[in-house]
Amino acid sequence: MSTQPEATDEHALQLPSPAVAAARQAASPGDAPEERNAEQDEEDEDEEEDEEPKLKYAKLTGSLTGVYRNGDSTSAFAVAGDKMVMGTHNGSVHVLGLPGLQGLRSWRGHSATITSISVSPVPPPPTVIRSDKGEISILSPGSPAPSIREQPRSTTGASATARQQKQQQSPAPSVPNTPNNQIYVATSSLDGHVCISSLIDTKDVQLRNFARPVNAVCLSPDYKNDRTYLSGGLAGQLILTVGGKAGVSEDANTSSTAAAASGWLGTLTGGLAGGGQGKDTLLHSGEGPVGMIKWSTSGKWVVWVNEEGIKIMRSHLRLGSENSEDAWKRIAHAGKPNKRSWTGMAAVWKARCEWINEQRLQEDYIGSDTLSTANGPSNGTSTATLKRENKVEKLVVGWGDTAWLLHVHEGGRSHSGTRQVGSADIIHKLQFRDCLISGISLYTPSLVAILAYRTRDDDDKPIDNSDTPSKGGRQRNRRTGLAPQLRLVNIKDGEEVDLDELSISRFETLSAQDYHLSTIYIPRPVPEKLLRESGKGALQAVWEASGGGYAERLFSSSASVMSGSSSGKDEKSAGLPSVSSPKSSMQGVLAAHTTSRAVDAHPFMEAQGLKLVIQSPYDCVLAIKRDQADQLEWLLEHERYAEAWLLIDKHPQIVDTADRQTWTNDSEPASPSGADPSTLADFFADGSDTQSSVIGAPGYHATSQKEKRRIGDRWLQQLIAAGNWSEAGQVAGKVLGTSSRWEHWVWTFAQASKFDEITPYIPSTQLKPPLPSLVYEVVLGHYIQADRTRLRQLLESWDPKLFDVKSIITAIESKLRSGEVTEKTYEDGEKGRDWRILMEALAKLYLAEGRSREALRCYIRTQNADTAMELIREGGLLEAVGEDIPGLLMLRVSAEQLRSSPPLELEEASSEAVQLLREEAHRGTIPPATVIRQLEKQGPPFQLFLYFYLKALWQGRPDQEQVAPRRKWDPLIEEGHALVNDHADLALRLFAEYDRDLLMTFLRASEMYSYERAASICEQRHYIPELVYILSKTGQAKRALSLIIGELGDVKQAISFAKENGELWDDLLDYSMGRPRFIRGLLEEVGTAIDPVKMIRRIPEGLEIPGLKDGIQSMVREYEIQYSISEGVARVLRGEVAVGMDTLRAGRKKAVRFEVVHGRHGAEDVDIAAKDVPTKVPNGEVLPVAKRNVMIKRVKPGHCVGCGDPFSEEEKFPLIGFACGHVYHLSCLLRANPDTADEKSIDRLIDQLGYDDREQSYGTRSVGAKVAHAHLINNVVKGGCQHCIIPDGA
Repeated sequence: MSTQPEATDEHALQLPSPAVAAARQAASPGDAPEERNAEQDEEDEDEEEDEEPKLKYAKLTGSLTGVYRNGDSTSAFAVAGDKMVMGTHNGSVHVLGLPGLQGLRSWRGHSATITSISVSPVPPPPTVIRSDKGEISILSPGSPAPSIREQPRSTTGASATARQQKQQQSPAPSVPNTPNNQIYVATSSLDGHVCISSLIDTKDVQLRNFARPVNAVCLSPDYKNDRTYLSGGLAGQLILTVGGKAGVSEDANTSSTAAAASGWLGTLTGGLAGGGQGKDTLLHSGEGPVGMIKWSTSGKWVVWVNEEGIKIMRSHLRLGSENSEDAWKRIAHAGKPNKRSWTGMAAVWKARCEWINEQRLQEDYIGSDTLSTANGPSNGTSTATLKRENKVEKLVVGWGDTAWLLHVHEGGRSHSGTRQVGSADIIHKLQFRDCLISGISLYTPSLVAILAYRTRDDDDKPIDNSDTPSKGGRQRNRRTGLAPQLRLVNIKDGEEVDLDELSISRFETLSAQDYHLSTIYIPRPVPEKLLRESGKGALQAVWEASGGGYAERLFSSSASVMSGSSSGKDEKSAGLPSVSSPKSSMQGVLAAHTTSRAVDAHPFMEAQGLKLVIQSPYDCVLAIKRDQADQLEWLLEHERYAEAWLLIDKHPQIVDTADRQTWTNDSEPASPSGADPSTLADFFADGSDTQSSVIGAPGYHATSQKEKRRIGDRWLQQLIAAGNWSEAGQVAGKVLGTSSRWEHWVWTFAQASKFDEITPYIPSTQLKPPLPSLVYEVVLGHYIQADRTRLRQLLESWDPKLFDVKSIITAIESKLRSGEVTEKTYEDGEKGRDWRILMEALAKLYLAEGRSREALRCYIRTQNADTAMELIREGGLLEAVGEDIPGLLMLRVSAEQLRSSPPLELEEASSEAVQLLREEAHRGTIPPATVIRQLEKQGPPFQLFLYFYLKALWQGRPDQEQVAPRRKWDPLIEEGHALVNDHADLALRLFAEYDRDLLMTFLRASEMYSYERAASICEQRHYIPELVYILSKTGQAKRALSLIIGELGDVKQAISFAKENGELWDDLLDYSMGRPRFIRGLLEEVGTAIDPVKMIRRIPEGLEIPGLKDGIQSMVREYEIQYSISEGVARVLRGEVAVGMDTLRAGRKKAVRFEVVHGRHGAEDVDIAAKDVPTKVPNGEVLPVAKRNVMIKRVKPGHCVGCGDPFSEEEKFPLIGFACGHVYHLSCLLRANPDTADEKSIDRLIDQLGYDDREQSYGTRSVGAKVAHAHLINNVVKGGCQHCIIPDGA
């Protein structure tokens, strides 16, 4: 926003009137103007009727009869918190309490038209209390004065004068001295006076005469302390007044004596000289009359409008001492539009300004499908966000045909870097070509409410509006004005969201200056329970919760707002003096004067949220946002039942206001989280709709459901009347909820033969109470005759309990018996389609009735394999399968497949049934004889299935791998072989016909078939390998060999056959000698099986044998290979024998190591232990000799194993030790050996060894004696340790 008066028209949005836009769209060449206008008017009317309004209206004129008494009319209007103040053309001031519009006080402060009203400080909004029973009441400041609407109205001047004099003589009822009543009301008038009066003290009145008509006055928000206000008028001066004379009568300026005493000259001289008359300071002048002055809600900024444009300046409030020079400095200016239409009219058109409190705005309509009221920051803006953005204040200005939205910022830097007091930016600017703005306010964050005074009629023709007021302030004889309009306009793009024409009395005589627009805010009702639990005075608790000491802050008398910080930071944190006075100064007043009374107000005034108030000289109209109940009512009035039903379905709480009130009385209000708020602060922090408390109330849903059914019936009637049966059926599925209503509407559709439209939506589950079964039976009966495909769908989705199964079975059976539907009839080019549908439907109904066998027959006839198999396996119908085995095998095989499909495809299709029969054969339920008998009766076409069956019995499960020969015995396979062997000849024939590989397997594995029959079959089919096998089994080896040579010509097979039958070699040679190819084959393949010399000698001389050389070379190579292998094996054996001999010799040569320990057990005892030593071959290599598995018994160390005596150093006989660790006396070892167990043999051997009583050392013996001694000892110990046990095979 620039401080220079440049034109700002480039930011404007030109909006053509609706009539012009419609006329432009409808105009086309060749159409008559009258016809186009008529058609366009009708279309516009239809569009207006089809578009739901956003607001609803109520006239409050009947509640303000006291204001309009004696022919008086209003000229000024203001709403401040819970007060509504009106000024009249006769100079009277009326203060009313909200929301009941009860009169608090009236006085006559001027002798001419009142031009503006200002209130300081602004009291909090009305506090609504909801009792535990749900009753709504208002916190009221004591007993109110008699209501203005109760004051009698007189039509005669004499009686009115007498009554007025009587009222002046009698004392007026006092206004209770409560914090919300401690306000000052300032009024300005065309008589040149400014009157400032206290609401509660009739003697606290300040009068000031400026000698020229005053158009605007605005009190400081802290007027109670600083006695400061601004004023301006036709003199073109913006005057700041501080102080002034107080204590005179409230109507002192209406008497001639007082007026003379306080004339404009005396006022000015007194003010300049002091003398208690106040001080006037000229802040601005020279730019034409001042039309509007508004102080911002924070108190920091002041906006005023004169003939040249809009101006904003910094006030003296909330400035620190270091920034005191910033007071009353202008920060911005927006010039008036530079348009010809504004020439000479800027001073005539009254500007309208409104500072915005964003926390009290409504929720946006755009993108929202609800009509709930906002109770906090709108448009998703949190309180924290608003606190962060508290340096920006929003201002809307409407002047002439232009509207501005401005953002005012504190501080900042200019382009040159110097500090700025503040700045303002034009965010949006709108212009209207068909109206003047008589009032403006921001209704939602994106919608601005415009009170439009029309300057063009419906034909887009200008209206002769002479807006110059008469001397009395009104135009008495004008008859050209049109009814005003309230428009909701998107502030961003100028789109007109809603437009309503207002019903205003005598609007023809009014001008744009006669209308006013203001707002009323009603917060959420406070639960009485929270007030009781708070333990404080009611008003104090509410104000603390809603504003944090609101009353104490505004009505303090001990602190000035001048002490606040200029930076806008928290005063307490900055260490500066607080604005608030001690709390104890108010608690007594709050507790003593607050009472609760029942609401006596228009219902629209009770509704929470933001409301628009339109004031004219003769009317007062209230506009509020339409709620969901209003939307429902409008939809029903316009017969838009679909939208109405959906609305009530989504928001059932809007059904009935009266019932909702009853439910509220019986239930506790609940927060959205399901728990009651514990404190008032929690309550005000909760922005949920109070209607949410009744959602779960008993009886509530019953009422909403009842209303939904009623609307649903109307919806259906509307659709059926329009012939839209298809949509009616869909709607019926949504709106019909009871069996009686379903029965009624199904018969309605049935009588009109509209079964297809209603059937998909008929309930498929049981209702309570249930829908009569006749309804379902009639529908099913219709589709049995008309549409069998639909019948199948219904039986799949409908529970059989819904209808009489027997009656439907009878109907289907009758249809099948009639012959109209058979397996050969065609439906939509498909043979037997309807017959299959009816048979399957019959099967399902049989199952529902418990007739499983009949159901299985139906499934087998229709070849429904999956269902039939499931029924067989899970339904215990194995016996039933045996009655129709061919039908079971044909479940997945069609007649066409049976004729033309290859065996592999037929085997795959019948595999499940064949495996089932195989399993039953093993169980003994269905023996193979039964299957064979039934299949053979069916003739040749079913021989293939008989083969499949026998093959399955022989091979077992299909997932079982067949390995020949089998490594593991399988009882199931053996049992299957036994079952097939019972029918071996049949199996032989079928295997020979369909599976030759399986035939050979069968011939080799089975011995139950007839060899003669087998040989005959093989000869007939020329199966030579199979015939060879049979001949070999029957002892006809030579014939078999001749077949191999003569028929097969397979040399390898012949040689292999000869190897199995050794007596056939000569026959083989005899058969081969005349066949060169066989001779060569024998040379190459026979190897060493026969003598090659013998075979070569038998070859006839002169016989030419191709490849003879190669054959002989091959045979020679074979022998060479055999010789090489034999030689290598011999070499290996020789090496192993040599190693073994070396090991043996080394083992025999090795000694046994003895370990001797003396004196372990006694003085003469010794411990002797034998240890085995490694065996070394002659080349020094240590051989790992494997030890035998010998069980060694434990023996006490140092003792003889035989006698058990301990060893000593004086042993007479030698000691013999073994590698196992056992040590013997020689005599004891001889006794332990069975060969020398007798004593004679022992004595003889001892004598031979020289161990007798003669003392002879071993070292003195000769070599011969030593050799003889070693030989004898070897014979003694060759049996090894007699104490150790060597198991067999060790």
